[in-house]
Amino acid sequence: MPLAAIESHFTGWDWAVVAGYMLLTTWIGHALSGKNATIRDFFLGGRSLPWWAVSGSMIATEISALTFIGVPGMVYALHGDWTYLQWGIGSVMARIAVAWWLVPLYYREEIYSPYDFMGARLGEGVRRLVTGLFSIGAILGQSVRVLVTAIILQTVTGYSATSCIVIIGVFAVIWTLMGGMRTVIWTDVVQFCLFIFGGLLALGWLVGSLGLDTIIALNSNAGPDGGIDKLRILNLTPPWENPLLEYTLWVAVIAMPFQNFTAFGTDQLNTQRIFCCGSAHEARKAVAWSSVSLLITVLMLAVGAGLFAWYQQHVPTGAEAGWFAKDPNYVFPIWITTVLPVGLSGLILAAAFAAAISSLDSILAALSQTSLSAWYGRERLEREADGPAMVFRSRCAVVVWAIILSAFAVVLAGSYESGESRNLITLAFGILTYTYGPLLGVLLAAILPGKRNLPGLFAGVCLSIAGVALIRPELPQLLQFAGMAGADEALAPFRPPVAFPWLFPINAAVTLFGACLPCRRISRGQS
Repeated sequence: MPLAAIESHFTGWDWAVVAGYMLLTTWIGHALSGKNATIRDFFLGGRSLPWWAVSGSMIATEISALTFIGVPGMVYALHGDWTYLQWGIGSVMARIAVAWWLVPLYYREEIYSPYDFMGARLGEGVRRLVTGLFSIGAILGQSVRVLVTAIILQTVTGYSATSCIVIIGVFAVIWTLMGGMRTVIWTDVVQFCLFIFGGLLALGWLVGSLGLDTIIALNSNAGPDGGIDKLRILNLTPPWENPLLEYTLWVAVIAMPFQNFTAFGTDQLNTQRIFCCGSAHEARKAVAWSSVSLLITVLMLAVGAGLFAWYQQHVPTGAEAGWFAKDPNYVFPIWITTVLPVGLSGLILAAAFAAAISSLDSILAALSQTSLSAWYGRERLEREADGPAMVFRSRCAVVVWAIILSAFAVVLAGSYESGESRNLITLAFGILTYTYGPLLGVLLAAILPGKRNLPGLFAGVCLSIAGVALIRPELPQLLQFAGMAGADEALAPFRPPVAFPWLFPINAAVTLFGACLPCRRISRGQS
C-alpha cells in the first residue's frame, strides 16, 4: 500500500526544518568536538567531559528512536498497555550496582573498554572472545534501531527501507568521523533536549485536543467489549503459571537487572561514555543520573495512550488504517505528519531521525575502538595512540562497520516485513539475548575470586548461544529462508517454554558455571 497519501502532508517547509536542524546539530558537534590528535581524544574525549553531558548522552543513546516510535506503537496495539514500565525497576537497580561496584574497578586501570579489563584478568583469548560477542550483539541490537528510523523516513518520503537505511548510515558516519566521542556526546545532548521537547509537545497537543479525562476513559475500557485496560502497569502473574509472559513484575525485578547490568557494565556503547568522565566519582554520577530515562519512558507511554484515544475519536483514513493494521509502529510518525502544523512535524521527526543517528554513531565509535584493540592488541594501541596512523585506522574502521551494520539492517528489515510480531521493543531486547548473558558470565568470571577453566568458559558461551538460537525465532527463519520448510515445527518439541528475559540470568549462570568447572584450571591473566 503506497504512502503517497500520507507523505504529501510533509511539505517543503517541513523538509527545510529537518535540513536546518541537521545542519545546526552538525555545526554544534563540530564546534564542540575539539581536536582528535590521539586515540585517547577520539575514543574517550580526552576524559574531560562533564558528567551531566555524559549522562544525557547515555539517556539519548538508550532511548533513541526505538522508544520514540516503538513504545507508543506498543501501547496503541490491540492488547498493548503500560506493563513495559515495570522493567524500569530492574533498570534502576542495575545502574546503581554498576555505579557503585563496577565503575571503581574500571577506573583503577587505564582501559578503553571492559573487554580490556576482562582480558587483563583472563587472558588475550578471552578479550578477543568478548570483543567478538560485543560486535555481534551491537550489530543485532543497533540494526533494530536503524529499522525504526527507516520506518520514520518511509513515512515522510515513501522511499524503500533499503534507501532509508543507506541515508541513515551516511549521516552516522559523517557525525562519527567529524569529531570522535566529543562530537558523539555533544550531539547526543542536543538530541536529548529536542527528544523531550517532541514528546512533551505531542502529549500536550493530545491532552489539549481530547482532554485528560477522555484519554483515561478510552484507555481504561478499550477493546470491542471494553474489557482491556490499556493503562495497566502491574502484572503479578507468577512465572510458573505462564512462563512465556515477558512484562511481569517478576521479570522486572529478577531477570531485567541482569540485562541492564550487562548493558551498562559490559556493553561498550555505554561504558565508552563512562570512560569519558574525568574521575570515577563523575562517572558514578553519570550512570546513576541516567535513571532519569525512566521518566521519558513514562512520557512516551502516555503519548501512546493519547494516540489510541485520538484515533478512537478521529477515524483513520483508508491509507492510515491500512498501515496501522499492518504495523502499529507507524501510528506516531503518521500522526505527526498528518496532524501537527507545518514546521512542527518537521522538527519532531527531525528529532527522532537525529536521535537514531546519535545511537548509530555511538555504536560505530564503540565498534571501531574495540575492533582496533582486538586486532592490534592493547599494548600496540596505547603505544601508537599519539600517531596519526592509528587515528586514520580508527576512521577506516568506522566506515567498515557502518557498511556491515547497514547491510544487516537491510536483511533485518526484510525479516521484519515477513514476520508476525510487530513489537519493536520485544525485538530489540530479545535479540540481545544471544550475547548479553555470555558477556555477563565472562565479566563475573573475571571479577569473582578463584581460578578459571578457559575451555569450560568457551563451552559455556557456545552452549548459551545455542540455547538462545533454539528458543528465539531467528534460526527457524534463517533455515526457512535457506529452503528448509517446516524448520520451526521440527524444532518446536525441543523448545522450552520460557520468556526471553529469563535467558539473561540463565545464560550468565551457564557461562560462569563452565568457567568454574574443576578440569584444567588456568590462572588469571594466562592466555
